[in-house]
Amino acid sequence: MAEIMTQRVNGGLQRQASFSSFPPSRSPSSISTRNDNKKGRSPQPPMVREDDVSYSSSHPHSCNSSLSAPRVAKSKNAAKMRSQYPADSVENHVEYILVASFDIDRGSVMEHQYPGPISGDETMLAELMLPDQAHVRSQDWTIFFLHKDTSAEDEEKEARRERRRRRRRKKEGLENGEDTAAGAEEDECGPDDESYDTEDEESDDDTDADGPPLVYVLNLVNTKQDNTVKRGAIVKAMAICTRHSFLHIYKPLLLLALEEYFRAPVIETLASLYNALNAMDLSLMPKLSNLESFILQSSDAKDMFIEKFEVMIQQRLVEDAERDSLPSATSSGSDHKAREYKAPRDTHEFESKVNYNGIPVPIKVPTALSPETVGDFSLIKLIQTFSSPHSTQPQPFALHPHLTTSGAYTHPIIVLVNALLTQKRIIFLGHNRPSSEVAEAVLAACALASGGLLRGFIRHAFPYTDLTKIDDLLKVPGFIAGVTNPAFSHKPEWWDLLCDLPTGRMKISHRIEGAPVTEGLLFFQQQSGLPNGAGGLQLGADGKSGAADPTGDSQFMEGLLASIANRHGENAIRAKWRSWILKFTRIAAAFEETVYGASALYAGSHETDIGVYGVSGHGFVWPDEGSRMRELAANVHRVEGWRSTRSYYSFVQDLAKRWDKRPVRGIDLHHQHDKLRCLRLSHDQSAAIYLAFARAVEEAGLGSSSTSSDDLTSAVERSLTLNDPSTSIAHQRQPSEQLQYDTILQLLMVVPESNMGLFYLSLALFHPREEVRLAVVRLLERIMSHEAGRHFWGSLGRFAKLAFYRVKREDGGGTVR
Repeated sequence: MAEIMTQRVNGGLQRQASFSSFPPSRSPSSISTRNDNKKGRSPQPPMVREDDVSYSSSHPHSCNSSLSAPRVAKSKNAAKMRSQYPADSVENHVEYILVASFDIDRGSVMEHQYPGPISGDETMLAELMLPDQAHVRSQDWTIFFLHKDTSAEDEEKEARRERRRRRRRKKEGLENGEDTAAGAEEDECGPDDESYDTEDEESDDDTDADGPPLVYVLNLVNTKQDNTVKRGAIVKAMAICTRHSFLHIYKPLLLLALEEYFRAPVIETLASLYNALNAMDLSLMPKLSNLESFILQSSDAKDMFIEKFEVMIQQRLVEDAERDSLPSATSSGSDHKAREYKAPRDTHEFESKVNYNGIPVPIKVPTALSPETVGDFSLIKLIQTFSSPHSTQPQPFALHPHLTTSGAYTHPIIVLVNALLTQKRIIFLGHNRPSSEVAEAVLAACALASGGLLRGFIRHAFPYTDLTKIDDLLKVPGFIAGVTNPAFSHKPEWWDLLCDLPTGRMKISHRIEGAPVTEGLLFFQQQSGLPNGAGGLQLGADGKSGAADPTGDSQFMEGLLASIANRHGENAIRAKWRSWILKFTRIAAAFEETVYGASALYAGSHETDIGVYGVSGHGFVWPDEGSRMRELAANVHRVEGWRSTRSYYSFVQDLAKRWDKRPVRGIDLHHQHDKLRCLRLSHDQSAAIYLAFARAVEEAGLGSSSTSSDDLTSAVERSLTLNDPSTSIAHQRQPSEQLQYDTILQLLMVVPESNMGLFYLSLALFHPREEVRLAVVRLLERIMSHEAGRHFWGSLGRFAKLAFYRVKREDGGGTVR
């Protein structure tokens, strides 16, 4: 026992500052200067308060993997594929385990904190672990978040950044190497530390801008009847504190451990659970890039990126062979290891196990997670809870421009999303319901508004809280909180939107702050483009639009509910919401350009408008100017409300980061694909788009072994016809097989399988111009040989595939795979 405690102290956990359930306020020096580099014509959204600028996800994104295809793995110079959770990582899966109990005389009491105290405020933690009315239920789950405010880790990261800066300067010849102190430090680091710094550099790019990641707490409360004690029952709670947002995987372990603690309420019980959880092996889970993570989440294919798992297994076999002094990893002596390491049946989940008290507990860890996705929840359940009462007996909302964007009978789910996007104070009330229900509703609401794109909700969410925390809660701008005490419903000054889970009704507070008059509002009033009503179109008493639906929200919700009724599943519903959020952000960008002349949401628009690949343009596509102005006018309040929020500023930052890492920057693939999908184009216009797609992928692979000399010559000749600025943009990254792989991923992101996939691209196989048909055939061939692209090809219709074979045959290409 003493050994364990000593290791934990030496490991650095005791250096950590105390944790709080509320986010710390930000200092002025820490506020990002993200608007400093905007052009003069860019809009300047209203400034937010100091404590309002807290706009980061609760967990870092995955960074690019060192190896992205099996063919790269076979290269002699290929880097080793990295794991999301390396076996030699200094970070634990679980950081703390807590136990609290209820004492009839003292109230909520913290019994144990292992391996050490997580916070000095034990009363606060114990109250969160023992929710209201916990004694009336035999079992209940609670989720809450803890915020860490420490300077030690920041100083350590800054020191690592400084070492990297010195290495770069030395490599570039800017340092003469005479600085003995710097040289000594670099020598002290060695190659291992340099590798560690490289990983840290990649992860730092996506780390929270306003503090370290949250600590997620999963808590289980059990009530045991016992006539020998006061009140006739023993109430105890056990909690697991982790940095992993997929904390729901620990539920089976908590059930076993709390039962064991009732039998043996000693610290060794916590130590046994702690050691078992941190011994869980996730080292064979490959580290996916952001592009790969998006493709995996949006696909239902169970073997998507299975090749990466196989490469990880091969690397492990080689390591095992070297460690066991075997001649090779394929020798007969390692056959038993090959049976141990199996590729997952579904690549969306990595299967592992935790051996606890001799019981192997199976664990399934999500391979790719969206931002703002914490725990296990159901968007379908949240949507049905508030949709059913509205569909059977609609009730009008009090009008508010930011919330009722379709009038008094706006769908409640749209009201909820509007409230989240415009940073209103939201309460989920579950009177006489388990605290787990309100926690799931809060987590689902955050994921709903995020759509896997936006951030800034989870860090200010409180899946469960109570009346004792109300003073601190009211200091948090735009909170999303779950409560079970009905006293909250009688205090409309505490919230802007109340969501009552038992009744399925929402209520807008009469004390809500009004929407200010903005430049965008005045602009569309002058254009006479605003629809009637305070927030949008007025609907009839049946909730149906009387004439039109300028926002498209009513039509979207009807389609969404139809999908739920047809049992399309949770993944399909999340994909639809992602599309809705993506459309909203693109409409907001068009709005800013229309009103202010430029938009911070259009990162790199000047590059896409040059016409590097023979086509230009960016942003959302409308069939005509009238449709464009009507939809912008219908969304004016929602967009203007969003532009002063945390999620807006964090999205601007994310777009800038992603733009720098985009494989192809001289073309807006989404814009061009939308033109194929939405507009009636001439043959020449469509040909330019098809050829641009083919050329972008082809030129990304210039110089790779898979590119023929004819392709290379023709691509270079086309590049030379461009002017100097365009050419420099088109070839900012060195063409390679890896770049071509990433470029295909970027193209697949705009043609998800849930949105017709490669259908509109395959229409080029019927184009009257031969060079277009042949260019798309070569493009589809590259997609077919791509790890992710082969699944998109597999879902393409038979009619398109027959056209592909016909064009290939006419070109004399021979047999097609």
